Formats: sequence, structure tokens, C-alpha cells
Amino acid sequence: MSTPRFLDLPPGVAPQKIETPQGTFAALEAVPVSGVVERWPALLVPGLTGSKEDFIAVLMTLAQSGRRVVAIDLRGQYETPGPDDPAAYTCAALGADVDALAQMVGDGDPVHLVGHSFGGLVAREAVIDGRTKFASFTLMSSGPGPIEGRRANAGKKIMEEAPTLGLEHVWRSRFEPEALADDVPDDIVDFLRKRLLANSPVGLSRMAEQVLTTRDRTDELREIEIPTLVLYGEHDDGWPPDAQSDMAAQLGADCVVVPGAVHSPAVEAPETTAAALVRFWNAAEKHYLDTRSSAV
Repeated sequence: MSTPRFLDLPPGVAPQKIETPQGTFAALEAVPVSGVVERWPALLVPGLTGSKEDFIAVLMTLAQSGRRVVAIDLRGQYETPGPDDPAAYTCAALGADVDALAQMVGDGDPVHLVGHSFGGLVAREAVIDGRTKFASFTLMSSGPGPIEGRRANAGKKIMEEAPTLGLEHVWRSRFEPEALADDVPDDIVDFLRKRLLANSPVGLSRMAEQVLTTRDRTDELREIEIPTLVLYGEHDDGWPPDAQSDMAAQLGADCVVVPGAVHSPAVEAPETTAAALVRFWNAAEKHYLDTRSSAV
């Protein structure tokens, strides 16, 4: 799971509830501390065992580029409630939620969409389904098909144990030992436990199943005309870096490898990650405006 290194909200960042036709979603909203909102907004989607707090370290920097930036909890994650219906947690169903959220966040403007890990698979559904015209799409530490390696093994355990043995068991047997072995501060450990136990067990199990069985949709994504960035840590242990690099090449996408980062670049290298996102977003907006001007 992504482990935030701090929980205090930076200046300009505040918790929000976003009402949509799909339901109410918990969010962290960032706006510029100085200056005004003059660029298109961004929507950030977390991974399987994560939450909006995974983006705390980048929110202020991203907003200072002149944007409203919103990080959310998916349906059934942490502070966003979800039903006990497994059908609500497929990538397609969650992608429809992202569509609804983007339309509320954009309020008529295109939205830059970022999906981390499992969130990238969900966001990919929203891009491909065509319900929303996005300004750009970033796959952050998210590959073309099923997750691999030790994270796949962890996903299998979650899928099997969450609905039967409960989330307290998942915490005690897996996540707590990992946090303690990594010397995570007590306040962060308390948050990680609170966050995990707040998840929908049905939702977490179904989302784990989705990340383990998703099909490669690179060919379909390539058909969508959207500026795309593939960004990942050089030591990613979820999807092999080579697989993500190959995906970027197939998509004709920009590709950024974050030095020293593993599977959570927004936590492990926030300044590098934020700078790459802002640079990509600015270029996507300039390309849009240049194309529009030349068409007139």
C-alpha cells in the first residue's frame, strides 16, 4: 500500500465532498495559495489499498501551477462509502464514477486525469468509454495488464481473505508487519490501519480480483486521441518498468522514469513527480490551443 510520509494538509488543500449522480465522494481539493485558477483542473485517482492521502505531498505544488487539483477516494475506499455489491467495483463501474467526478470537477472544462496503479486501470476505462473528453491522461505506475510479482501475491491474499476473514485479519497478518518492518511512524501506522479497516471488504476483494485479471487494453487506448503520459519509478515492483516503457512506446506516449522511486512516485519523489505532471499538463494545453488556433 502507498504510505504517506505526512498527513498534515499543506496550505491551499482542504477536505471536500463531491456530489455526483453516481454518489458522494470524499476528496482533497487543492487550489493555488497565491495567484488564481487559470488552467484546466486535474483529477487524481488512487490505487487499490490507497486513498486520496497518497497525493498529499504533490497537491500544493500541482495547484500552484494555476489549477484546481482534486484527489479522491474511489467508491468503497476509506471515506467514500460503497455497497456490498461486487458489481459496483469492476474497473468499468469505477470508471463510470470517474466520468461523473470529472464532469463535476471540470464544470465545462477538460480535466487532466491521473490514475495511480489500480487507479490507472480504472481511469483507463473512463478514457476509453468516451463519455468524457479529457485534457490528458497519465498512467502512474500502472501497466497494460495484470499486476505482477509480490504485489500480485498480496492481491491474491486480499481477494481471498478480505470477505471471509475480515480486514482486521488482513491488517494484522500483512500490512501491520510490513509497516513496522519499515519503521513507519506511529501516527502513520494508525492512519494506515484506520484507512484499511474503513474499506468495503467486498469492494477491496473485487478490486483485487480486477487488478489480477484485467486485460490489456493498450490497442483500444491507442485509438483515443488524447495526450498520454506513462510515469513510473525506476524500481517499480508492481508492473515491470520494461512493460510500462513498452506500453508507452505502443501508445506514442510521453514516458518519465522517476529516479529512486518504486511504486508510489507521488510519495517517494513528490517534487520530481509534480514537476513532470505540470510540464506535461502545460504542454497538453498548449497543443490544444495551438491546434484550435490553426483550425480557425
